[in-house]
Amino acid sequence: MVLLKDKLHGHRLLLASRSPRRRELLAGAGLAFELADSYDVEETYPPGLPAEEVPGYLAVLKSEAYPHALGVGNILITADTVVICGGRIFGKPDGREGAAAMLAELSGRRHTVVTGVALRAPGRMRSFSVSSDVWFRPLAEEEIAYYVDTFRPYDKAGSYGIQEWIGYVAIERIEGSFYNVMGLPVQALYAELGSFVDTL
Repeated sequence: MVLLKDKLHGHRLLLASRSPRRRELLAGAGLAFELADSYDVEETYPPGLPAEEVPGYLAVLKSEAYPHALGVGNILITADTVVICGGRIFGKPDGREGAAAMLAELSGRRHTVVTGVALRAPGRMRSFSVSSDVWFRPLAEEEIAYYVDTFRPYDKAGSYGIQEWIGYVAIERIEGSFYNVMGLPVQALYAELGSFVDTL
């Protein structure tokens, strides 16, 4: 069996993400990559799109918005993560009050974290999504205030990071990939990337 890192010899992985968690997770999988140049994308989606399909749609949108042509051997990786609770999408909060309000709604409930990923090479694209269910115990107002004020989770979907304090003390259980909740379904990406390279 050929390891993926060896199969990728001659290819150049470009990660288009500002998320330090995604960078950490991709590196943890033992894959060499470069950060793509930063660029802006208006992350909008059709109003009737089912919530579970939004991350995949946005991952493809981010990929197609990449402003540079991909050279031979280049593989661009884009991703988007949302939290879904009660049929509603919880993206990144708009500040302290928004973050506290989101966590209050997640308190004592199950929610679903969905990450969409797009892989693109010259003339070829593949996208997929992974879902994980997360159960929060009921949170006190003081706990929410402490977490928001200490960790300032304003760059995180659903206003929390599973790898931070709140993940240790508030999450009762998870069904699905832990790393998906962090923002990148590493095992699925590893498998999808391997089969994607085989088609190039």
